[in-house]
Amino acid sequence: MTRKERKKGPTWSHFTIVGKNNDSHPPVNCKYCLKYYQRAVPVRMQEHLDKCSKAPDDAKSPSILRGSMDEESLNKIHYLGHCYQHGIGIEKNEIRAFQLYKEAAENGHIISKYKLGRCYQHGIGIEKDEIKAFKFYYEVAQHSQNRHIISIYELGECYRYGIGTEISEIKAFEFYNIAAESGHITSIYKLGECYQHGIGTKINGIKAFQLYKEAAQKGHVTSMYKLGKCYYDGIGTEINVVKAVEFYKEAAQKGHTNSLYKFGELRQYGIGTEIDKIEAFECYKAAAKLGDPDSLYKIGECHRYGIGTEENKAKAFEFYKEAAKLGHITSIYKLGVCYQFGIGTEENKLKAFESYKEAAEKDNIDSIHSLGYCHQYGIGTEKDKIKAFESYGRAAQSHHINSLYQLAICYQYGIGTEKDVTKAFELYKEAAEKGDIDSIHSLGYCYQNGIGTEKNDAKAFESYKKAAQNEHIDSLYQLGTCYLFGIGTEIDEIKAFESYKEAAEKGDLDSIHNLGYCYQHGIGTKKDAIKAFELYEEATQNDHIDSLYQLGICYQYGIGTEKNESKAFELYKEAAEKGDIGSLHNLGYCYQHGIGTKKDVTKAFESYETAAKHHHIDSIYQLKTCYQYGIGTELNIFKANELQKRLLSSYT
Repeated sequence: MTRKERKKGPTWSHFTIVGKNNDSHPPVNCKYCLKYYQRAVPVRMQEHLDKCSKAPDDAKSPSILRGSMDEESLNKIHYLGHCYQHGIGIEKNEIRAFQLYKEAAENGHIISKYKLGRCYQHGIGIEKDEIKAFKFYYEVAQHSQNRHIISIYELGECYRYGIGTEISEIKAFEFYNIAAESGHITSIYKLGECYQHGIGTKINGIKAFQLYKEAAQKGHVTSMYKLGKCYYDGIGTEINVVKAVEFYKEAAQKGHTNSLYKFGELRQYGIGTEIDKIEAFECYKAAAKLGDPDSLYKIGECHRYGIGTEENKAKAFEFYKEAAKLGHITSIYKLGVCYQFGIGTEENKLKAFESYKEAAEKDNIDSIHSLGYCHQYGIGTEKDKIKAFESYGRAAQSHHINSLYQLAICYQYGIGTEKDVTKAFELYKEAAEKGDIDSIHSLGYCYQNGIGTEKNDAKAFESYKKAAQNEHIDSLYQLGTCYLFGIGTEIDEIKAFESYKEAAEKGDLDSIHNLGYCYQHGIGTKKDAIKAFELYEEATQNDHIDSLYQLGICYQYGIGTEKNESKAFELYKEAAEKGDIGSLHNLGYCYQHGIGTKKDVTKAFESYETAAKHHHIDSIYQLKTCYQYGIGTELNIFKANELQKRLLSSYT
């Protein structure tokens, strides 16, 4: 069986085949001279005919026959095209530039053929056509007389990104390699990228580092940046942040955008260099002028917190907004924060919600969490606890600490889902292990009260102590209570007092109240009735109910202040209306005995009765007395005896 003979073009007619005619690449002889090819390749054969002085005109390429355009003329046409393309000494006209490149290219001008490829790739003076671009690059790259290195590099790009051809990382690597061997700097850099990321070859950090170093030494700015990254992350070399800073700085000084940003960041935090927030700010500014969204965001942060510049919330908002327009996701989230809390702009809950929603759709975890918060509390949208739970759950899957905590709360109290205290405990534990202080505190609460786990006062104490060391106010208060009553630790009234004092100084109302109680009764400190009164008064200004009750006692008995039964009565009344049972009992006592108000035994009876329903022991006793002697109600020995039995059972 013989193979079907391949159709041969006109070039073959000028050569004599030596050997088997059915061979696709047989040995050939030129008919006009002694040129011999052991393996026939039409492109090489045609190039020989174009140079062969004995070959007839019909054997030569049309461009050779034109002959009237010498190399100098073609260079002038190409340069004129270049001037039209970039508006050099003449009005910019990309269509005319394309026409001139085409004219020169049709007459065999190699660089103009490359330029035509560029025009087709980027739509310069002609409709974009990546397939034609690829063909021109390929044609120029294959030119045997003077291989055009940039076109070989462009072929690497085409194969890497699928420009006018199918993606082939192996071919991309091969073409970068060819161009790199010829000293093409960008190809040396690209070859480094291939080795770093395993593009068309195996990952080799050492080779990547060496290639970046070679290109950087030849002045390639992006390679300087990459060298900085290699030293910073330990890619192909040992980590050396000082050297990383040197290369980032060198590239930044040459205007490299990413290096300006990175060098600014290192200067801001003093990594491998001294802290210089002013220089950091200037670096961000320079990169922002080059259109870098990350740097626009950073400038926003600098203005918001006064980093290297004066604090200016309005400017912060504007820079977040500018970066957000460029699609910077974190800035879209920050816009939401600004709108929610009125930072640098008017408060607008609806816009806050929309910003969070936009960033959440782009998988920004902080925004997904904030979206949950908006749904839970109806910020810029209707309340929807189920959607809140779903958002927290989505963010928690990415181990977002605040969402783990919020999800735990949802499970603990059944918000948007069924109550599951075991899951709540596990989520608090996970977030606590990641360092979330609120979760460490909640873990203590779970251990103390046996929520989702066995009750363990010692573990509760340890959790409160750990969170308190990070100045968690509620934990400082709980720690004080643990020391006061010996919960999970030995009783230590001095430490209890100190914990309450620290939390009180941070504004915790329960601790302010307890500190007053400590001063009143000399717990962990000397008795000081005046300080006790002052602390109760401070807490009552923020409607702390227990302090209203204690302040009432102070006025009733003249503790730390002058006796004033009318004020005592008013304070008991105010606290009772807010649901304080002790004050409700004292209100009854005031009505019964005319303390600070007119005597009214009926109101006294009603107050005792209401407090007794809440199992207030003193009020049960007083209610028994009322029934026993007919105070404010009809005498009823049966009810008095029932209440007596209730009192006895509570004592046993």
